[in-house]
Amino acid sequence: MSIHIYRGFEIHPLIYPHNRAEDGRAHNYEAGFDAAVRICIRGTDATQTQARTFKLVDNSPFMNAGDARRASLQYAEDVIDAHDGGQQVLCEAG
Repeated sequence: MSIHIYRGFEIHPLIYPHNRAEDGRAHNYEAGFDAAVRICIRGTDATQTQARTFKLVDNSPFMNAGDARRASLQYAEDVIDAHDGGQQVLCEAG
């Protein structure tokens, strides 16, 4: 899994096939991919102190895993920027 650092946050893109695999069958990657992103803050001793996962909501799946990964990274950066890079990014929405 790839980890990206942005404004002090760890960003973990979470990419998965759009359709679930049926029992005994392989994933249908031709159906596209969905994406989510986990945004984390680490403490001074490198332990995870807070994290939150956001699912990207799109009307259609991404055509390939690369597009889904890029979209999840951009989404995380937008969320962080919208909160001025503060820790309130990880607060539960009310």
